[in-house]
Amino acid sequence: MTIDERREYVTFRIDSAYKTFNAAKVLAENGYWNSAVNRLYYSLFYAVNALLVANEILTKSHSATKSQFSLHFVKTGTFDKKYGKLLSELFDWRQKGDYDNIFDYNQSSVQPLFKPVMEMIKLIEKELKNTL
Repeated sequence: MTIDERREYVTFRIDSAYKTFNAAKVLAENGYWNSAVNRLYYSLFYAVNALLVANEILTKSHSATKSQFSLHFVKTGTFDKKYGKLLSELFDWRQKGDYDNIFDYNQSSVQPLFKPVMEMIKLIEKELKNTL
């Protein structure tokens, strides 16, 4: 991938992160908590994926994305450990909400996730400005 292709990809992924975050808000406002968790996870996934691609770290799975973020950005101190935990927690929650039978999240468990997710997306966006 050329630098221009990486820039275009990163821009697209960050835009997707914000749009997906906004979709999570709409779902939450209407009481669709499992779907809101799904969209919150994907908003972070898109942002983290943009960060990895900007740094020429390519992954082929969600688990690899999560582990590469931890290895290159959490363990190095670029991002606080709480963001690695947030990504892991949302990964697990999304799996549970999407695939477990008879499981529903609720407002009290999901609403507190919005602030740290947006905070993480903005921090990733800031880091990207220093990368590309």
